[in-house]
Amino acid sequence: MATSAPHPSVNAQVGVYECAITLKFRILEESHVMVDRDQLLEQLIDAYSYGSDEFVEQIEAQIEVCEVSEIAASPLMRRQLIRLRNLPSA
Repeated sequence: MATSAPHPSVNAQVGVYECAITLKFRILEESHVMVDRDQLLEQLIDAYSYGSDEFVEQIEAQIEVCEVSEIAASPLMRRQLIRLRNLPSA
């Protein structure tokens, strides 16, 4: 589930953010999927991202985002942040 952030636009400011997402929904699914903990989160996010239909019913969604100090990020994330800031603004 490794995805990269889109490259910033010419005037974009890049920072480090902490995001907390609370999703509560009901889903019709086979019971064996709910037991396989390794793939459960991916299955639930996929189902939720398709939106409400006859198999998924959204109950609650909350999102909290706050910018944090770059020092709070891992060394790998700080290096990536430096790379993004040093991209040529073509």
